[in-house]
Amino acid sequence: MIRALGRRALSLLLALIAASVVIFVMLQAVPGDPAAFMLGMNASEDAVAALRAELGLEGPLVVRYLAWISGMLGGDFGTSYTYRVPVAELVSERIVVSAPLAVMALVLSTVIAIPVGLIAAARRGGVADWGIMGGTQLGIAVPNFWFAMILVLVFAVKLRWVSAGGFPGWDAGLWPGVRALLLPAIALALPQASILARVLRSALLDTLDQDYIRTARAKGLSRRATVVRHALRNAMIPVLTILGLQFSFLLAGAIIIENVFFLPGLGRLIFQGITQRDLIVVQSVTMLLVFAVILVTFLVDLAYTFADPRLRRR
Repeated sequence: MIRALGRRALSLLLALIAASVVIFVMLQAVPGDPAAFMLGMNASEDAVAALRAELGLEGPLVVRYLAWISGMLGGDFGTSYTYRVPVAELVSERIVVSAPLAVMALVLSTVIAIPVGLIAAARRGGVADWGIMGGTQLGIAVPNFWFAMILVLVFAVKLRWVSAGGFPGWDAGLWPGVRALLLPAIALALPQASILARVLRSALLDTLDQDYIRTARAKGLSRRATVVRHALRNAMIPVLTILGLQFSFLLAGAIIIENVFFLPGLGRLIFQGITQRDLIVVQSVTMLLVFAVILVTFLVDLAYTFADPRLRRR
């Protein structure tokens, strides 16, 4: 098992290196000059050249790539062209919004999906199963920003239970912060819960056709106990994969939701960096999110060994 995990860690490291090269090259190939964009159309060539040197945009591509990577390894993500502050400071300010939002959305999607998937599998072919599958198909088809707008209209505009957007900061207290993130988390969680419920149902149905499940039923174990005590654990491997991918998506892919609710998170930071051509912010934050995705993938691989004891002997 240790050897297999070592090989997996090596492959993930190589993927991280390849991703860093792709991110750097693609952003350097974007048309336009960030220095000229920042100084405006009337800036002189000397002023643009001086700013390019100050921002580290001069020199060979390989040298700039190595300087960027070595800086990130040392905790220096560069300095924002627009805000004139270290990128690490911007990330630390925004991660306290994006990470709790991703965790809340993941918890909500799991809490919704697991009982729904269990009910659908236990009532296969019945009215409950058909209703759940129809509802999850709708949840997958409808974009999460549409859910977000509906939630704002109902709970913020009509009922006035929560604000329509913004974030008061954690200094205002735990409940105000959680309350501000509740609607965005629900909007993110509903499509993910639909996907997770369908995956869990399919995995459970495959597991329920196994011989050991029929043996348990033949010994007198109820269908509910069979599903919960025996089938669920073996069906969790594909579910763990989806959970890992979902957390990565929720952390890195909430750009639209954060803009709908005016949340100062990492997604909105990337969006602002793109619109302002702040390339060092975009490439550094994107690289951090890629690292988070790869780290979560590795942790999911570790979780497999606890969900399936057969993997511990490899």
